[in-house]
Amino acid sequence: MEIANNIIRHYLKNVYFINGTAYAGKSTMCAMLAERFGLIHCEENYGMDEILSIATQDEQPNMNYFNTKKDWQEFLNRAPEAYEAWVDGNSRELAGFEVAKLIRISAERKVIVDTNIPCDLLKQIASYRQVAIMLSPQAMSVDRFFDREDAEKQFLLSEIRKSSDPERTLENFRACIARINSRERYEAWQNSGFFTLVREDTEADTREEVLAKLAAHFGFTAEGSRIL
Repeated sequence: MEIANNIIRHYLKNVYFINGTAYAGKSTMCAMLAERFGLIHCEENYGMDEILSIATQDEQPNMNYFNTKKDWQEFLNRAPEAYEAWVDGNSRELAGFEVAKLIRISAERKVIVDTNIPCDLLKQIASYRQVAIMLSPQAMSVDRFFDREDAEKQFLLSEIRKSSDPERTLENFRACIARINSRERYEAWQNSGFFTLVREDTEADTREEVLAKLAAHFGFTAEGSRIL
């Protein structure tokens, strides 16, 4: 069964998407926009437990990797090319689950989502005013990947430390992160045709400035958010 894109666009009219690179401020902005304008906040990988219980090897082989991998050392020590292919495949397989959930939860209230849906798919299901791309330089995405205290990144760091050769495992995983934050991929984000913000200063607190730009782009007002 296939659902026409115009139908999906109609039922996603209450949803606003932020995508982009690591360490660009996507999670922070989603949380702030949700609080400031009374939106439902869907964090990255929301509802993953339910999704993984549905995913199958035949239909979603990339997502099912977590059910079939030998251990976390295997995950951390894959070749960068294999990691990139897995990330891209995962994003496309997740998109169907994400769209289905967003249609359901956005029926009565607007939603802001930290998404991994690829830009070519977002162009088919959402308008320019519903999407924002946030970017950080490759060095920031790679070198500061483990700086934050979020549970997922700290778990991966703990698994790296358990490796028989932690330094080599960390170097390999950084190469994986660099692969998915390459100059070519960065330029693809920049040339996506969507509204784009670049984070260049990690020292200054620019949250309110960035929030104002995103709110203006999405059409959110102090009296409440509106659909454009």
